[in-house]
This record gives sequence, C-alpha cells and structure tokens, in this order.
Amino acid sequence: MTAGTAPRWASTLDSVVVYAQGALCRRLARGTVPTGGRVRVAGLPRSLDPGSLRARVVGASGVRVTEARVEVEAELLDAEPSDGLRREEKRLRDEWAAARDRRDRQLGLIEEVGTLRPVPPARRRDDPHRRTPVDAWLELSEFVDERLTGLHGGLRELEEELRRVEHELTVAVDRLSRASTDAPSAPVAGSMCAVLTLDNTDGTGDAEVELEVEYGVPGAVWVPAYRLTHREGESDGSLVLRASVAQRTGEDWTGVRIALATADLRRRTDLPRLRSVRVGRSQSAPAPSGWREHPAGLTDLFTGYDTAGPRPDTRSAPDAVAGAASGPVPPPPPAPLPEGASRPAFGGAVAQVPARPGGRPRTGARSAAPGAAPAAPAAFGAAPPPPAASAAPATSAPPVPVAGPPRPDGAELDYSALVLCGPDEPGGRRGRLFPGSGLDPVTAEYRRRAETVGALPLPGYAVRPRESAGSFDHRFDAAAPADIPSDGTWHTVTVGEIPVGLRTEYICVPSVEQTVYTTLVLSNATDQALLAGPVEVTVNEEFLLTAALPTLAPGGVSRVGLGPAEAIGVTRRVNLHESTAGLRNNVTVLDHRVHVELANRLPVPVSVEVRERVPVTSDADVRIEERADWTEPEGGTGPERHAPGTRLWRIELPAGGTTALDGGYEIRIPAGKALTGGNRRS
Repeated sequence: MTAGTAPRWASTLDSVVVYAQGALCRRLARGTVPTGGRVRVAGLPRSLDPGSLRARVVGASGVRVTEARVEVEAELLDAEPSDGLRREEKRLRDEWAAARDRRDRQLGLIEEVGTLRPVPPARRRDDPHRRTPVDAWLELSEFVDERLTGLHGGLRELEEELRRVEHELTVAVDRLSRASTDAPSAPVAGSMCAVLTLDNTDGTGDAEVELEVEYGVPGAVWVPAYRLTHREGESDGSLVLRASVAQRTGEDWTGVRIALATADLRRRTDLPRLRSVRVGRSQSAPAPSGWREHPAGLTDLFTGYDTAGPRPDTRSAPDAVAGAASGPVPPPPPAPLPEGASRPAFGGAVAQVPARPGGRPRTGARSAAPGAAPAAPAAFGAAPPPPAASAAPATSAPPVPVAGPPRPDGAELDYSALVLCGPDEPGGRRGRLFPGSGLDPVTAEYRRRAETVGALPLPGYAVRPRESAGSFDHRFDAAAPADIPSDGTWHTVTVGEIPVGLRTEYICVPSVEQTVYTTLVLSNATDQALLAGPVEVTVNEEFLLTAALPTLAPGGVSRVGLGPAEAIGVTRRVNLHESTAGLRNNVTVLDHRVHVELANRLPVPVSVEVRERVPVTSDADVRIEERADWTEPEGGTGPERHAPGTRLWRIELPAGGTTALDGGYEIRIPAGKALTGGNRRS
C-alpha cells in the first residue's frame, strides 16, 4: 500500500499549549488499522513545523507508531469556498467607484452651468451700438440660479451616499484583514497531512485505535491580564487570571482546551555531544562524513543552456502584479555573504568562516587571512582547493590546509534538506547541493504570515511573558474550553480564579500632599508566580480603574493604588524654633515640631499609614535627634523602596473617629557651619 492509497482519517483539535511565541497543538484521530498499517491523518495546518511532528497510540496495547512524516496534499472542495467577506468587499468597492463617478459627473454639471454667461452677437464695423435687453440677462441669471440650486441639492445627496459607502467599505476591508485564515480562498485547498505507519505486534485484524498527533506551529502569542473584585470595608476579594491570546496559525481553535506557558518553544533542549580526548598516538577513527568525489564534467553540464543566451522575460507588468496577488511571492535569492566568508555546502573541502571573538574557527574550516579574497563556495563532491586559492598579503602567515576529506556539519548531512541549484544560480553553485530551508514557497509564505503576530501592539500595561517570568517557567491551564479564531487579533480567555490575600490600607504623605490614598495590598498565596500585566479593579461591583500589577513571586506582596479617599481628611502643621546651646552658645539648635490630624468619615474602621521624613547627614559634627513614636520602615529592597530618613506612623481609626499625631526632631549644628539650600521651616 502506497501513501497515496492509504486510508484517510479525520482528526479533531483537542488541546493547545500556547508558549511565549508559538504553540503546541494536539489532535486526535480514530480508525481501524488497515492492512499494511499506513494511514493519513488530515487536518494539519500549512504553517506547522515538520520537525515537531510526534504521534502515538492512545490506550491501545499491541499497536505502536513506527514512522511519522509530513506531506502536502491538495484537496478539491465540494462547495465554493466561504469567501463572503471578499465578495462583500468587492461589491462595496464597485459601489464606491460608481458613487464617486456619479459625484464627479454632478460636479461637472455644476461647473458647466456655472460658466453660463450672456454672449452678445458679433458687431460689424458699420453697425450702430445696440441696447442690451435687461430682461434677457435676468432670465438667464434666474435660470442659472435655479439650475445650480437643484444641482447642489443633488450633490449633497451624492456626497452623503459616497460617505456612507466609503464607511461600509472601510469596515469591510478591516473585517477582511482580521478574518480567520482557516477558511480556504480557492476551490483547491492545500493542507498538510501526517503519514503514519502503524505496527500491530499482536497480529489482530481490524483493531480500532485512537491516535494522538502533536505538532508545533508559529504565529501564536499571549500576555496575562487580571480582574480584581473587591468590596469596600471587607478583607477579602477575588483575582481572576485572564489572558489575551492572538494567533494566525491557519486553523481556528474552536472548543479546545487552552494552556498557557511562559517557556520558549524554540529553545534547544538537546545535550551537546562531547568528543573524547585520548592521550597518546592511537586515536579513534573519525566517523565517515558521507563525502565522495563529484562526477566528471560537471562544469560542462550547462554548456547548451549558456549557448542559448539569456532567457527572455515573458511576463508583463500586469501579469506580474496579478501573479503577486494570487499566490505567494517566491523567496528572494540568497543574500551576499560578508567579505572573508563563504556559504557552506555539502561536501565542501575548506569553507572560510570568520573566527569568533576570542575563539577558534569551526572544525573542518580554516580562518580567513586578513585581506584574503573570499573563496568560491564548495559543494557536493568538490575537491579541496589548492593552498594558492586564497591569496594573502606577504605580511600574513600562509593558511594551514586541513588534512583529509572535508567534514560537513549537521545541516550539510541532512540529505532531505539539500537543494540542487539550477542553471540560473551563480557559477560556483550551479549543479551542486546546498542546504535549503526544506519548505516549499507556499509553506514558507504561510509561516511568514503566521509570524507577523509577534509584531502586534500590546494592550495597555501588558508585558511579554518571557520578560516578566525571569529565569523560571510557569504553565497555567484554562478552566474551560475556548474559541480563538485565526485572525491575528487579541482575544480574551478566562483561565481561572487565583487565591490571593487582600487587605485595604490607606497611605498619606502630608509633607508632600495633604491627601489620603486608598491601596489594596495583594499577597500571592499560590506556588506559582503572578506575571506582570494589567489588572481591572472593580470595587462594590463598579469598575474603578485599570492598574499595572508587577510580577509577584510565591508569597510576594504588592500594592495597587485605587486613588484618593475623599472620606478621610488629613492636615499637617510644622513649627520651627531656632535657639543656641552649649557652653559658649556655639551650637545652633533647629527644633522642628510636626502636628498631624486625621479624621475618618467612613462607616467602617480603617488602617492609615502616615509617612514622614527626617533629614539625614553625613557630617559627624551635625547631629539629628528625633522626638516621636514613629518607626523606621523594615527592609530597603523590593518593589516598594523607601527614601533615606523615611518614618512611618501606623494607626487604626475607628468609624467617625479622629486622632492627632505629634512628632519632631532637632538639628544641632556647630556655630562655624550653617544650612544651605532647601526649606528650613519644613
């Protein structure tokens, strides 16, 4: 049984794990194992990464997957593709063009009528002067005014219609640009399918199995968001984790289980292979490189093609534009290499590569001498060039050739990814194998469009997961299935409720502003970090504001400001008394006395934190003595840092109660010194 005649199994998307950039999709397919064990699982998107395909049998003993590969297949649709948005956009564009033409014709008529002027007949030389009839002039003027009034009224209606059609066209174009890329745009749809080979070790016929196919796709991003619900006067609340997800993978995620991870999907996790080092002359034999001599007469392969002359360009400008609009643009030619480096090729003997700073060149390559001309790229079967191929100045040391056959790297040994260069390539690449991208132009265009999601502007206060997660990775599973179309716009998904500690505190700094501010103190009570992102605060079932929540480690505490508390008043007065002290009155004493009054007009008791600041000095002769019951804040690190000299009062105000706080400090300065700058009275 060949792959083309293998039975085709339909698959359904079951779950998706969205990473910091990219996603890992899981599909389920069910069917009976055919004779030969080869099946085709359809429904995979064109943007998937072929190297990420994984398949296994779920809940079936004796059947296992022995081979899995990705193939592109074309499918003839039974019905016309669902391109209603395109048809609507085309209809509105035609209607807009017709309305614009009608408006322009109306403007032309107005211009023609407006240029009507009375023209007297030609006067002969012997004719006497004629009198112009005034009635004819007035009749012409009335006709022009009446005609222009009617034309301008029609012009207003046409302009209103043109504005309406233009608005509808703008909306249709916006909807088309944000439409899902899952719907095909042609009667023949190209899609990916997984060709799997199943091995039934038990030998039982007609075994029904369930397959799980997993693959990675680009074009999916997410950022966290929160919704905080709180009731004034209560010590509890709820914090709901939500996520803004955008994807353009080419398939709609409908009713799938969503999980969000902060890890990097493209990060390599394979361990490096360390080569053993032997002490002595006996060394292990090197592994075969797969290189062999190129066939004779390779340079004469394209002689007839070169004799025929350059290929004529049969495409005209309109055809080129139409081709660019109807299909993907072919990839551009490879970019030129920097001076002193050549593109590696399979079987190349010596490839010049720029030496890494402070390191050595790659194994199987030699460093390019300063000022050396770039060597021609080596290819499959190319013999090592002579040492004179790289001309170096007389002052530079001659390069040391590497003995033995060339040593290609992993990309050059991937035979399925090698591409045979055609006759239109440069002379050093024609007819030789070079590592390619491994993707056809259509698939490469799908992947390029999918990766444009990473450039979407972030919502307000949003932070990328990799920036807020730091060196740790976290995963959050959504509580319910979600629907996310492949339109490349942000969609909100509710993940679940997070248990947090919550209490209300009031803060004021009366020396700066005599206003009391309300804050919510959040403490992370989970074993996972809360990532930075926007939080929508709702107090008493009314939306209050959107604030920025910083990253909270497990057990971390942070404040969220809710704005001024008008029901709590604060006043502050400062008295300064200057005197002298000492045996000879050689010490100046600046006595500052601070008086703060607080009044609570809320029906519930509140906790208020009053912040003051005392001066600090680095001069040993200047002394500062404090006279107050305030305390110094604990800890100087974390998201909430205090300036040097900060002092705190923490008090509990009953409902409708008032209190007064008295404090102060003395500054003792020697007579030979004085304060300069600042406000001495505060």
